[in-house]
Amino acid sequence: MPDLSAARSPPLLSAGPGVEPLPAVTRYVLRGGAEVCTAAEKSLDIGIPRTPCRAESRGGRAALWLGPDEWLLLGPEAEGAAIGARLGEALRELPHSLVDVSHRQGALQVSGAQAMTLLSAGCPLDLDLAAFPVGMCTRTVLAKAEVVLWRTASEAFRLEVSRSLLEYVAQFLTEAARGII
Repeated sequence: MPDLSAARSPPLLSAGPGVEPLPAVTRYVLRGGAEVCTAAEKSLDIGIPRTPCRAESRGGRAALWLGPDEWLLLGPEAEGAAIGARLGEALRELPHSLVDVSHRQGALQVSGAQAMTLLSAGCPLDLDLAAFPVGMCTRTVLAKAEVVLWRTASEAFRLEVSRSLLEYVAQFLTEAARGII
């Protein structure tokens, strides 16, 4: 089997103020019904959100609601194979889809007092804390790139971005920061 560690390492990015690349993590997309959620929760020891556009996190792991039967699961990179094996075993008898997408995406953090304003330069959502509270996540666009946007703190957001668009999004945010920060 080929060594994919280089493919999973975060690309070198020229990030600007308030924008930083995040370390590589394990990512799985899980699809299934209520029984799948229950089994996955027991396997991962983390809640799988049933409420639309919400995320749950604990101990370096997270589950983000992407659709009525779809979640993005994040975990430490070193635990990738173990997470996959545990989920595979727990879900074996249930109709589901579990796909390792660790190599497909990278992540950026946008943080600071101007984080909301910076993201608003290219995102059509209302990112005010009252409209997009801590723990909320959704698929959206940022400067023509599809992203998963997750508010992790009042002044911090995590962006999950396709690897092929990661540099583009980082450069867009860096350029937008020139007029804001």
